[in-house]
Amino acid sequence: MFDLIIRGGTIYDGLGGAPYVGDIAIKGSIIANIGDIAGHAREEIDANGLIVTPGFVDIHTHYDGQATWDDVMAPSAWHGVTTVVMGNCGVGFAPAAPDRHDWLIRLMEGVEDIPGTALAEGMTWDWESFPEYLDALERLPRTIDIGTHVPHGAVRAYVMGERGAANEAPTDADIAAMVDIVEDGLRAGALGFSSSRTVLHKSVDGVLVPGTTATAEELIGIGRAMGRVGHGVFEMTSDLMPEWREFDWMTELSKETGLPVTFSMLQSPMKQMHWTEQMAACAEANRSGGRIVAQISLRGTGVVMNWRGTVHPFVQRPSWRAIAHLPWGDQLAQLKNPAFKAQLLGEDNLPPPSPDIAALVMLVTAGWALQFPMREGFTYEPTHDESIALLADSAGRNPAEYAYDALMADDGNGFLYLPILNYQDGNLDFIKGLLERDDTVVSLSDGGAHCGTICDAAAPTFLLSYWTRDRKAGTISVELAVKRQCHDTARLYGLNDRGVLKPGYLADINIIDLARLKLKQPWLAFDLPADGKRLLQKADGYVATIKSGEVTFREGEVTKARPGGLIRGPQIVEQRVAAE
Repeated sequence: MFDLIIRGGTIYDGLGGAPYVGDIAIKGSIIANIGDIAGHAREEIDANGLIVTPGFVDIHTHYDGQATWDDVMAPSAWHGVTTVVMGNCGVGFAPAAPDRHDWLIRLMEGVEDIPGTALAEGMTWDWESFPEYLDALERLPRTIDIGTHVPHGAVRAYVMGERGAANEAPTDADIAAMVDIVEDGLRAGALGFSSSRTVLHKSVDGVLVPGTTATAEELIGIGRAMGRVGHGVFEMTSDLMPEWREFDWMTELSKETGLPVTFSMLQSPMKQMHWTEQMAACAEANRSGGRIVAQISLRGTGVVMNWRGTVHPFVQRPSWRAIAHLPWGDQLAQLKNPAFKAQLLGEDNLPPPSPDIAALVMLVTAGWALQFPMREGFTYEPTHDESIALLADSAGRNPAEYAYDALMADDGNGFLYLPILNYQDGNLDFIKGLLERDDTVVSLSDGGAHCGTICDAAAPTFLLSYWTRDRKAGTISVELAVKRQCHDTARLYGLNDRGVLKPGYLADINIIDLARLKLKQPWLAFDLPADGKRLLQKADGYVATIKSGEVTFREGEVTKARPGGLIRGPQIVEQRVAAE
């Protein structure tokens, strides 16, 4: 007898093959059989008229703190994700010297917009070394599996103290000590190493992430430690400054170690290297024997703005500053007051807090042509006619007043969307071609991060609903979308036991009503420790999500099952079969 049989679903195998109707039998944590199954099971799920996919694998998240206290792992787990990789962008919480806890929290808060108060209250810090951090993660069962990188920022600060935090050049002894920590972390089960090389990533104190200005010698030295261990992904985000010659050392490292190097690839007005040049350099590196993979986002990356979010268009106006510290009820009362509204709208913005973010502040406070109200049915690919600028002009109104009223929708819970990256053309056309390339990987959801500005952890749902069905300007096939979010993401990190629906593979499975799959409206919750805020977004259409053979979600509601755990290093199918 089987433990679970999914009957009559349309199966997308994760390999990109044509879908077919069949049954899936599960025994323990693995898929036992697929086809026309005559046997019986302790539970059966009727999937007639539904699609069945592997569980989604999200490789770019920041649950490093949340994973130490949260067993549900929302919002990613709400969107069919059964595996996440965290510790991206060079930030994380291990290794952690006892006197560096607050510093690491402030670094994460500044870079990833995760409330520091939530991290301070939620984490127990029962670790110092990276292997001890993995042990701490392993103690908590969850709805999903988690894996992580060794983060450059934490390693540098641990070895070099204030010198590392200040991005001073390391000595040979410093590099040797960092190499040892990374090697020990990988041998303990880390899936890779991550680094940040962008001036946009700063702590709440305005300090660059340690490693931002690291030399090629430091980066290659650390990368060689990965080569000695024999596994791992070198992940980084970078401004790709021409003088840094990033693709030279990335190619050299990947050729020498045989391991992949992956970078965040975005259409950005702030990068000197155009996205087409980035992809051309990636292709050239791979033609010469490198393994360079571009991480791509599925939609515009920017800011979702709300009165209680991290930013909104009026955050720099004196009247807002005067009430910013008040409880929400008092703020709302003022915002509803016509006299307060008139006073605020008549004010000029205060100067930006820092010159290097002046352009960003201008977009937030006056970029009306790039701001869009997020109403019911919002697509994340709005046209210029849907912008605040055009809507206000059509209505014969001031754009600032129009934006104010849009934020006041739903009793002050309205949202505005400001896509800063990946939207220079006013559409997502260029992403379609990227989704069809072999040297890209679906990524950059930032699950668990940017709590007051975005909720891109819903990216798998967006991929399957918008990119395969709803987009008017060109779609991709469902089988390609599933392959990109399952097989391809898993294989990059050596997770060869999942992302595919075949006998012997891990029984991580989604059962989805594709016809009614859609994103719900986002909302701002205050459910983190210390009442920390975060933007959340659910979806309709997930009939069931199964992790390691156990149903963890039914119609979007979490069950009591917690079969997920910590991934230590690469995984192979034979290991799973032997364990059963």
